[in-house]
Amino acid sequence: MEVLVFGGTSEGRRIVEWLAGRGAVNVVACTATAYGASLLMGGDRVTLLEGPLSPERKRGLVDTHDFACIVDATHPYALHISDSIAELGSSSGLDVVRIVREDPPECDWTGMPDASAAARHLARTTGNILLTTGSKDLMAYAEALGQDVQRLYVRVLPISSSLALAAEAGIVPSHVIAMQGPFSQELNVALIHEFGIEHLVTKQSGSAGGFEEKVRAARECGVELVVIDRPRKESGYTLEAAEALLEERYGL
Repeated sequence: MEVLVFGGTSEGRRIVEWLAGRGAVNVVACTATAYGASLLMGGDRVTLLEGPLSPERKRGLVDTHDFACIVDATHPYALHISDSIAELGSSSGLDVVRIVREDPPECDWTGMPDASAAARHLARTTGNILLTTGSKDLMAYAEALGQDVQRLYVRVLPISSSLALAAEAGIVPSHVIAMQGPFSQELNVALIHEFGIEHLVTKQSGSAGGFEEKVRAARECGVELVVIDRPRKESGYTLEAAEALLEERYGL
C-alpha cells in the first residue's frame, strides 16, 4: 500500500514515522523546504520529495503511483497548500485526511488578523518586541517600526534563508535568535528577561508549535501577548484521530 503525505511539520514527521512503522506501507512524503524534509524520517519505505511541487507534478505523482489516500499534515497557516491538496484529492478521487491542530485554550491576548495589523499595532507601543512567527513577514514589522526597528528581536530558524531575510529587514545580528523550536516555557521566560521584552508575538500554532508555553511565559512575565489569528477554522482530524481513521479505513 502507498500513501502520499504532505508535511514539513511535527505532525508530518510523526505520521510518516507511524505509517512507515506499520510494516506494509510505502510513503511518499513531500515538503516545501529543506528544513521540512530534515524533520522527516527516511528509510526503505519512505521516499522524500523536497521543494514546492507544481500542480502538474502533484498530478503526475498521483498518476504514477497507486496511492490509497493523501494525508495533509501541512502548517495551519499554509492555506494555499491545503487548498491545492484538497483540489488534488477531488480531481483524482482520492480521500484527503487533513490533520489539524486543536484550538488553543482561551486566554487574555491581543488578537490580530494578520502580520500587517500586528505590525501597525506594535508601532503604536513602546518597549522591546520578541517576534516568534518566523522570517516570512519580517519586512512588514520593520517597515511599520521604521527607525524603532531596534526594538525588534526575532526568533527564526537557523537556516541561511531566514538569516538573509532578517538582514534584509534591517535586523542587527545581535537581535536575531536563530534556534529550532518548539521551546519550553522556561526558555521563553529566559529570553523575555534577557532582552527586556514587553511584547511577545506568536501565531495560534497549537501545542505542536509551542503555543501554550508562550502563553504561560507571557503571563508569568506580565508582557503583552500578540496573537496572529488562524486564517480560518478548518475541519479535519487530530493526529491521534487521523491514525485511528487510517487504521480502520485502510487496515493499516
